[in-house]
Amino acid sequence: MPTTTSSELTMWRTLFTNISIIAVLLVSGCSQQLQRQTCVLLTPQVNYCLAPLMTLSDQELAPQNSQQQLTQKISFTHGDKHHELLTQLELSPEMMTMVGLAPLGQALFTVTYDGETVVSQQNVLMGDDFKAEYLMAIMQLIYRPHQQVNPYFSQGQMQDVACEADNYSDKNRDDNRDDNRNTGKCSALIVDNEAAIQISYSDLNPWIAEVILRFPAANITLSISPL
Repeated sequence: MPTTTSSELTMWRTLFTNISIIAVLLVSGCSQQLQRQTCVLLTPQVNYCLAPLMTLSDQELAPQNSQQQLTQKISFTHGDKHHELLTQLELSPEMMTMVGLAPLGQALFTVTYDGETVVSQQNVLMGDDFKAEYLMAIMQLIYRPHQQVNPYFSQGQMQDVACEADNYSDKNRDDNRDDNRNTGKCSALIVDNEAAIQISYSDLNPWIAEVILRFPAANITLSISPL
């Protein structure tokens, strides 16, 4: 089974803990602009480099215009630790942008990806350990078709998989047992025949679905709800 490392777990904790602290403080002071990496270590075995930007033909499953905007609540859980973050995700053929929001709407960070470079404009209190490129990578795995992201893994690939009993898909199938539609789906990053990352969707269209993403080896769960 894939294993995690202390550095990987620390990265995910730092990512969300720093956001939560600043959100509570509602600090509106100095910000800094940093150029981030376009490749991230998702698991100890797997490096992922951000895929090129979507073309108009790639967006057929997205809402029907060339520029998409999605407001989300992201919940991070590890054991008894729980943090939440509001984000706005914007996608166009020219740019991928993610804005982290405090509860009252202040921008905590703005991360952009133009297909070649990741730039993060963030509060200085977040420090260099805040690696927003990980959030960009996760958004690509969730919302991009498998064939568009698979070439950019160092090993493994995203695949459609059968849903487990506690996933959104199975719950929806039970709720709609008199309706012959399956309204959800599940996928996974498969490495050496094991699921290194598991993703479940409440709807076949990921853009309107509630999403649960799990890192089994690290006991980390991200829950993403469109608002």
